Amino acid sequence: MTGRQPTGREPASAAQAALDRLRGRALPKNHDARTISALAANPGCARRALMDAAGVDKQRVAAQAGFPAPFGQSRFAIVRGNSFEAQVKENGAAQLLTLLRDLLGLDVSEVGYADFNDVGGNTTAEVRHRHTRHVLTAPDQPGRTLLDHPLLRLKVGGRLAYLEPDLIALRLDGTFHVIEIKSFAVIDGQADPGKVAAAAIQSAVYVRALRDLVSEAGGDPAAVSHATILVAPRDFSSQPTAASLDVRRQLGVLDRQLSRIASIEDLLAQYPSTLTFDLDPDAQGRPRRPAGELTDAIGQVAANYAPECLATCELCFLCRDEAVGTTGALGKPVREDLGGIEYIAQARSLARGQVPAPEQAEIAAQLLRAAQLREQVLAEAVEPP
Repeated sequence: MTGRQPTGREPASAAQAALDRLRGRALPKNHDARTISALAANPGCARRALMDAAGVDKQRVAAQAGFPAPFGQSRFAIVRGNSFEAQVKENGAAQLLTLLRDLLGLDVSEVGYADFNDVGGNTTAEVRHRHTRHVLTAPDQPGRTLLDHPLLRLKVGGRLAYLEPDLIALRLDGTFHVIEIKSFAVIDGQADPGKVAAAAIQSAVYVRALRDLVSEAGGDPAAVSHATILVAPRDFSSQPTAASLDVRRQLGVLDRQLSRIASIEDLLAQYPSTLTFDLDPDAQGRPRRPAGELTDAIGQVAANYAPECLATCELCFLCRDEAVGTTGALGKPVREDLGGIEYIAQARSLARGQVPAPEQAEIAAQLLRAAQLREQVLAEAVEPP
């Protein structure tokens, strides 16, 4: 689940002024857990890093450029997810506690519960965050095992994003575990790898934010475990099952991307001071900037398109159109296997025996051999027995 967003800004600086210019007259779009997860999903994309650091509304930019992308969960998915979460938490989270007893060794007889959805009727983000920090870190607080919708925050590109995990479980030894409740099914112990990967990176975002909170309060960030808990429906029923997700790798990727945005000056220095993604809105806020002009501006910043972007980035259709004919359009594994070869046509030419450049000699030999083996297999397949 995602939470409310802050409105505060960091003090102005040269880098911040440049980011404001890139964004134009629009208000900055604040991050939530999903957008931060998407940042880490493609850490090599300069276009995404620059736009997200500036708080650009990529969905509006893509639409004005002529490549609108429907984004966000469907109403059906939201309703299904909320219904499953409510089921898991009902009756004092009885179903969840049974699962956590097995995974974490929680003593159900000593369970405590804290609801952070509001604080004495106050639902503002700042109050909920302060209450979360007090409950999680104050030594005089009574023990609690389940923390429902605590409000965390994480700094991204100089702005604070408020984040709301589904649950945090606190073991009696003082270790925190982030719990993500998802509505996709786990069938015969297996779930959609893409959905599990997305849940893992989103959980890593919460782990990072929770470690920051504990550290700011003078605690040990290592008390927040890298072993998060994924709860999802089992098989074709609505009964929940739980599994542990180790998010250390995702945390490493996330940390690198956040550091990249924090030192955005290096990336900004690569582009002219005239570059802007401003939509030139009229008095009613309707964008007037010509699509071609906006597309040219976007094209000045290198993208790192892969098919996975279709599930994580609002600019996916625009970048896919740019990537037609490139090896990256075939997916990250293909691009990595064909390192140094940018275009599919070039790979085909090398596979047909074209003399490669010296730095392409190794991959050219592999492509040529692969093409020969393919021809051999095809020839044997059509020969009569």
